[in-house]
Amino acid sequence: IIMLPGGFSGGDEPEGSGKFIATTFRNPKISEAVQKLLNCRDGLMLGICNGFQALIKLGLVPYGEIKTINEDDPTLTFNTIGRHISSMAYTRVTSVKSPWLSSVNAGDMFAVPISHGEGRFVANEDVMKKLIENGQVATQYVNLDGEVVADMPFNPNGSVCAVEGITSPDGRVLGKMGHCERKGDNLYKNVPFEKDMLLFESGVKYFK
Repeated sequence: IIMLPGGFSGGDEPEGSGKFIATTFRNPKISEAVQKLLNCRDGLMLGICNGFQALIKLGLVPYGEIKTINEDDPTLTFNTIGRHISSMAYTRVTSVKSPWLSSVNAGDMFAVPISHGEGRFVANEDVMKKLIENGQVATQYVNLDGEVVADMPFNPNGSVCAVEGITSPDGRVLGKMGHCERKGDNLYKNVPFEKDMLLFESGVKYFK
């Protein structure tokens, strides 16, 4: 497993830690090792927040390989309100194609903390259609009734199709904005829905 966490290097300047992580992973030796992990060793990768940004800059989501990115590829950009957001978001599992989501069911709702300035997922209509048809849209922002929404506050960053997380074509690479690692007892009060998507337990279970 390779896990790329969030972080606020350089004061979370534009593209933040994502661009630094991506630059490191484009080193030929590291890139080759990652491709061997995914293609020959049946490995998994997970990126959260800035880690998601790094995965998308590398092409690991949604393509499953490190590649050159062009202007037609999906990206993560500034929130529609133009500033950092720190709050709880409500998400719904859309597809359980990924091993990271093997412990939950499509339609399950979770409350997850978010903290980012550039979390708005953007993709053109053709790309979005392919992602949906291939089950690569893993999670979406929803309102309290579980309905996908386009605007704040329930779609906190203005993501296209309310996308919160996407996967590689085979599901073994998952990138998402919500901080599922911020879990524990007595952390949240008066916040509905489950908080733990069991991502990490599912990742470990994949190899057992």
